[in-house]
Amino acid sequence: MATTELYTKGACVWVPDLEAVWISAQLLRDYRSGDQYILIQLNDGREMEYPVMPPAGLPPLGNPDILEGENDLTALTFLHEPAVLHNLRVRFLDYSSIYTYCGIVLVALNPYEQLPVYGEEVIDAYSGQDMADMEPHIFSVAEESYRTMIREEKNQSIIISGESGSGKTVSAKFTMRYFAVVGGAARQTSVEEKVLASNPIMEAIGNAKTTRNDNSSRFGKYIEIGFGPKGDIIGANMRTYLLEKSRVVFQTSDERNYHIFYQLCASRDLPEFRTLKLDSPENFHYTNQGQNTHIPDTDDAVELVRTRNAFTILGVQTDQQMEIFHILAAILHLGNVNIQASGRGGDRSYIDAHDRSLAIFAKLLGVEGAQMAQWLCHRRLTVGGEMLVKPMTGQQANDARDALAKHVYEQLFAWTVQRLNSSLRAHRQQPKSFIGVLDIYGFETFDRNSFEQFCINYANEKLQQQFNRHVFQLEQEEYLREELPWNRIEFSDNQPCIALIEGQLGLLDLLDEECRMPKGSDENWARKLYDQHLNRSAHFQKPRMSNFAFIILHFADMVQYECDGFLDKNRDTVFEEPINILRASQSELVAELFQKESAGEVPPNSSLPNGNLRSGKRAHREHKLTVGFQFRQSLQLLMETLNSTTPHYVRCIKPNDLKQPFLFDPKRAVQQLRACGVLETIRISAAGYPSRWTYEEFFTRYRVLLRGSLSLDDMGRSCQRSLADLIPDPEQYCFGKTKVFFRAGQVAVLEKLRGDKLQAAGVLIQSWVRGWLQQRQYQKLRRATIILQRYTRGTLARRLAWSLRYTLAALIIQKTYRMLAVRQLYLTIRENTIKIQAFFRGTQARRIYRKMLVERAVVFLQARVRGWLARCRFKRIRDAVVLLQCCVRRQAARKELRRLRAEARSVEKYRELNKGMEVKLMQLQLRADQQARESASLRETLLVEREAHRSEVEQLRSSLQKLKIQLQENINSTPSLTEKQQEERRKAEERTAQQILHLTQEIQSLRAERDSLEKERNELGVCLQEQQKVQQDKDSHQQSVDQNDASVLAELEEERRRYQSLLREFTRLEQRYDNLRDMSMFTTNERSHGHRRTDSTVSLEPPSPVSTPFSNSPVFPSPEEVRRISVTSPTDRRPWGFEQPLDVLMENVGVAKDASEKMKGEDLRHAYDAVRVANKLLEMQLLSQRAQWEEEISALRMKLQQAQIRGDTGGDTEMKDLAEQVAVRDQECSRMRRELKELKHTVTLRRILSYAGQFTSESQDPTSPPPQKNHTLAGLLECRKKDENKLIKNLITDLRVDVALSLPSGIAARVLFLCIRQADCSGDQMRVKGLCSAAVSAIKTALKKHGNDLNMTAMWLKNASLFKDLLNQHSPHKVTDLQMLFFEMRGSEEHVPLVTDVQESVRAFSDLCIQAYQQLLSITESRLQPIIVPAMLESETIPGLSGSSVKLSSGRKRASSDPRGTTEGATMSAVLRELGSSHTALSRQDLPSALLEQTFHQLIYTLAATTLNALLLRKDMCCWNRGLQIRYNVSLLEEWLRCRSLQTGGTVTALKPLIQAAQLLQMTKKTEADGQAMVQTCSALSNQQIVKILSLYTPQSDLEERVTLNFIRIVQGLLKGRSDGQPPQLLMDVRRVFPVTFPYQPPPPVSTAHLEIPESLKLSFLRRL
Repeated sequence: MATTELYTKGACVWVPDLEAVWISAQLLRDYRSGDQYILIQLNDGREMEYPVMPPAGLPPLGNPDILEGENDLTALTFLHEPAVLHNLRVRFLDYSSIYTYCGIVLVALNPYEQLPVYGEEVIDAYSGQDMADMEPHIFSVAEESYRTMIREEKNQSIIISGESGSGKTVSAKFTMRYFAVVGGAARQTSVEEKVLASNPIMEAIGNAKTTRNDNSSRFGKYIEIGFGPKGDIIGANMRTYLLEKSRVVFQTSDERNYHIFYQLCASRDLPEFRTLKLDSPENFHYTNQGQNTHIPDTDDAVELVRTRNAFTILGVQTDQQMEIFHILAAILHLGNVNIQASGRGGDRSYIDAHDRSLAIFAKLLGVEGAQMAQWLCHRRLTVGGEMLVKPMTGQQANDARDALAKHVYEQLFAWTVQRLNSSLRAHRQQPKSFIGVLDIYGFETFDRNSFEQFCINYANEKLQQQFNRHVFQLEQEEYLREELPWNRIEFSDNQPCIALIEGQLGLLDLLDEECRMPKGSDENWARKLYDQHLNRSAHFQKPRMSNFAFIILHFADMVQYECDGFLDKNRDTVFEEPINILRASQSELVAELFQKESAGEVPPNSSLPNGNLRSGKRAHREHKLTVGFQFRQSLQLLMETLNSTTPHYVRCIKPNDLKQPFLFDPKRAVQQLRACGVLETIRISAAGYPSRWTYEEFFTRYRVLLRGSLSLDDMGRSCQRSLADLIPDPEQYCFGKTKVFFRAGQVAVLEKLRGDKLQAAGVLIQSWVRGWLQQRQYQKLRRATIILQRYTRGTLARRLAWSLRYTLAALIIQKTYRMLAVRQLYLTIRENTIKIQAFFRGTQARRIYRKMLVERAVVFLQARVRGWLARCRFKRIRDAVVLLQCCVRRQAARKELRRLRAEARSVEKYRELNKGMEVKLMQLQLRADQQARESASLRETLLVEREAHRSEVEQLRSSLQKLKIQLQENINSTPSLTEKQQEERRKAEERTAQQILHLTQEIQSLRAERDSLEKERNELGVCLQEQQKVQQDKDSHQQSVDQNDASVLAELEEERRRYQSLLREFTRLEQRYDNLRDMSMFTTNERSHGHRRTDSTVSLEPPSPVSTPFSNSPVFPSPEEVRRISVTSPTDRRPWGFEQPLDVLMENVGVAKDASEKMKGEDLRHAYDAVRVANKLLEMQLLSQRAQWEEEISALRMKLQQAQIRGDTGGDTEMKDLAEQVAVRDQECSRMRRELKELKHTVTLRRILSYAGQFTSESQDPTSPPPQKNHTLAGLLECRKKDENKLIKNLITDLRVDVALSLPSGIAARVLFLCIRQADCSGDQMRVKGLCSAAVSAIKTALKKHGNDLNMTAMWLKNASLFKDLLNQHSPHKVTDLQMLFFEMRGSEEHVPLVTDVQESVRAFSDLCIQAYQQLLSITESRLQPIIVPAMLESETIPGLSGSSVKLSSGRKRASSDPRGTTEGATMSAVLRELGSSHTALSRQDLPSALLEQTFHQLIYTLAATTLNALLLRKDMCCWNRGLQIRYNVSLLEEWLRCRSLQTGGTVTALKPLIQAAQLLQMTKKTEADGQAMVQTCSALSNQQIVKILSLYTPQSDLEERVTLNFIRIVQGLLKGRSDGQPPQLLMDVRRVFPVTFPYQPPPPVSTAHLEIPESLKLSFLRRL
């Protein structure tokens, strides 16, 4: 209770109201102890007297205005229901904030509209931040659980509960999305994608439209997301609870069945769904009962596409998806089966043989329709050991049909959950820890409550008990940590209610017992409940007007349950005969669903109960588990899991039942707050010490109240000495190790004392100032009045003396007369009063005495009568219990005797039945043994064949070796050639000459073709010159061109940004591909213990960075080329769209389309198909070469055999010379073929693929290009071919960091360029391209190796940029013929162009520059990110600015959730130091100033965006002094940029939003003129950002005033008239990357004369030319 001294005039109080629940009022006068009424004034101006005597008591006090809209309810001074309700209403309606903390609970109100607070920029803003520093959000709870799991290595749970329609499913969805983004950053795998893909599937099969929610979850689920040691998601698991099966066959008005049925009906026109024979949902009995089959703003056909895509992502094949849809369609057709009654009185039923729905049902499930029709209308019974078939009535048959439909859907639901779990399960390793997300139904109460509501409320009772105990435990841990002497806090434990439900002889036990009875009924169960619990349990009651219902007093509300249907729903009985028909189905999935059931298996990871199978024989004990028993077991497992984890709570509140956006109904809100335990949390907190201050905060805030000597060094002791004088009652506060604790309301007392003290000091100061002013005025008037006084004093004195004489005489007369009159009246009144008191006191005493005598007699009679009645009742109850026990035990003994007799009679029968089975088992065993022997014989035959083949190969090799030896001996033994041998030699020379002539002709034809190509190139050059002339003519229209420059530049920037983002995405995909390849190789190594098969993608990589293994193989594009083509070809998005489509090429080479692959984006899918085609072509080429080699080997064997037979002795030195000449000619032809291919084909993907298609279908006639003109230059470096790998290794790959930093800028690029020029001068173009590609690959490897080194990244950025400029400078396309002639005339060799076309290498180095630049930004941003917010917002660069003001708040500070360490010491100097290190690294490499400006433009934008986003999400930072601090920090940043000449290039512009936000915090916020100035000043801020900052503005001292809601509305009205050019988002996009341009700067001439190569590079093998 609050202190009574606070009830003074003007205080705010809360009084109850029928409509608004609580309304605010103001005291009109002080409250004094003993007053029965207080005078208050309501908000509407009405005055009333409010009674304060029990039971009403004093009304709750209102909180100070400074705490209005507080984001944590426990920070309120007064913790009670009206304060909580008012704070939630203010935040929801006035600030549009749907999230609020209540201690460890996050309260979420459903806004019923989409809010822009769930984007990736919001996830980035909350990632790694402390929960206490940020605005309440579902991401904050997810971040807290994630960081706690990593820091403490303990499992976590997020418990989301609430009513239907309160937003539980959406909250769980966003929680999993946050984990997928944060936990998926470590490894780019598909696990997080699968976790998110499970949501559409579960919503389709488990969610439905109800009267309260359009997407209500009709089951509970607990998803465990497993994390690896590095915090990345590696798997997930799902458990479900209590699926609402009755919805499959029945829906109330304005409700729907599960979404999947309507999705199928909406997609019925698709070709693959025509076999389902579906119709509109209005024509199916199971979907038209709610009479509303459509949901506004929802397209069921589109939702089905999402569901099917999710199935595909989770690995469910298309054919298996169709089987699922067949089962679902069959359920719909089953509901339309017409069961007709027949016989007398309708005791029989039948189904027409031509029933269309039954035929479709049987066809879809692959069962016999006649059998299903038979057993839907009949059932089998066992009577006296005989099997009887009994027909069912029409109602019974309809019930059996509905039970079958529910059972099939239940089994399909369980199978789907199991399939999802198998796809989400971690295959690589076991999760180190997990975070569980519990999305479970909240407390439910309807007009008619049945078994489902009973189980739901039972689960909420268990969760509420766990919640209460956890909150209580946290409170006690805080007290123990502070070493407080505490007493046990009493809280409302709901264990008696739980014991009533699940205890011994509780409701569930009695229900299961009644279900086991042969003739059990709901009426009998209700009577047992009354007999057992009525008047014995305080939580159990019986309704007055019903004998078949009962009432349970739950923690949230009193609920009446109707007993009708409890037994049937608990038994969940399905007849066995239809199930046996489904087990024999031709559909594999249908048979799988019910084969598991027949084996008595319960689907793993699912708590869905299997239906009991009833047949003529007794079912096994596994099938007799009731729904209540299984639900109790699964709930127990859930509670054990939750108790073993650290829980986090999210309570979803439904603000209104009309589903209107931002409409607050206080009645519904209070009802849910009571039901979800939020008020219980506040009550537990208020029972202890809810207000907690550190000694430093208390000393700073209440220093004016402290007395005695104050020590800044020992603030705790000073506070302890002075607090006893301020609060006399020591029970109202307590001192801990670091904090002082207060009871509820004591902080308000201290605030009142502080205000009175400050007011008294102000009054004293004002009195002294006013006295000084009055004294000065008095001295002026004194001199003027002295003169007047001197003249008037005489007259006044005389007049005064005369008046005094007359006045004195009159007073004496009046005094004497009044004394006599008053004395006489007093004596009369005194005498009469004494007489009246005597008579009244006597009468009252006699009356009290008689009343005491009567009461004593009545009490004596009541005691005797009550004792006699109690003894009589006890005797009757004891006799009845003894009789009931005898009856029950006798009945149980008889039942046991009958069971034993039946078992004794059935043993022989089982033996006869098992004889045939033994014979069949023996036959099957013999057949299995025979097949095993045949398999063993086949293996032996295979081994013998392999040995024979191996021996034959060895014999052939040995014979070949012998023939070689014999041939050599014959050559050595033959001294001279015979005439026959000379003739053969002559013929061989003629053949060789003919071959040489043929090759010479072929070379000439190739040269001719090259000449024609050069002629075409010259013609194209002429055309280009003509076009240049036309362009010069168009320069006269420069004015119109200048008008379009802005748009063209914008398009260029956008295209460049897209290209660079695609390059970054390609790098990420490359890394993902490497990860997936490593994962697949790891999986292959685990599965195969012997032979290891190489991945097909590995064979596509060249073994050497310089040379390729096949000279005649078709040239396929590199990944960079594929990406470049897709980016730089806007007019043709599919490069293979003409000449020969990719699909046709895939058909030609025999590559099948992979339907199971799901690629993101059209370009990536085509690139993937192109790689598969290339793989197939290489495989075909290898096979063809292998066949060719085998033919050559066979031909050589034939020649050797002929030589051995004829004794041929040929093979002298001349033959060897001719063979060498032929080999040289072959090499020259191969080289010219390659040159021709490079000239003939352009480097695009469509040309490469079309050429690859032609290569597989037909051979091309090779031609030879004319030889190139080689230039002999001086000042180059020569690297031998065998030393190229060594050059790359010493210069790039294995370069040490210390050596690299000591090298001159760009030396690696210069050395490589000189080597490439030498290779180009020698005419080896393939070597030039090989060196360029090797350099690109090596620099990529070096960048990956030094991924966190800023200096090394800057160095390779410099070398890549310089190498690109050198290649551009010497490119043959850049140098014209006139320039070439000029160079030759001057004799200059530095600018002689290269012969080799290096445009592809230039593009590759351009991409490499972008990659290095992005890596440089990534390193700097990773270092800046942890210190930006602490330095820019939290650090106090201006000393003492905020030390004198402490906000009035008693909230509990949470520990930091970031496991990466605290950044409390981060200041602006740390930020400037990191920026300085980046600037030093870039300046050391002599990079151009334009590149430095672009780099720091990006960094400053990231810094400003991160700071502004944190400011928009932190209420404690939105104040005047923090705005001044931010502006000072920004000025330091501007000064740093100005000193380094980096203020241009948009760097300062990036700081504008942050500067304007700081100005907004410092501006006056009262009048409309202030609002207009604010709107004009904050031009770089969006409307949402301005309103958000004003809403979050929180005064930090008594000198500031809170921003009124009226002013915020004025600003909103002014912002509507502002132009629409402002960005609409709330948070800035931190991930935005500005496009970078590398301007071309001609480098200085490069030669060995000006180049000094350090010895540390170990390049002595290079030769200077």
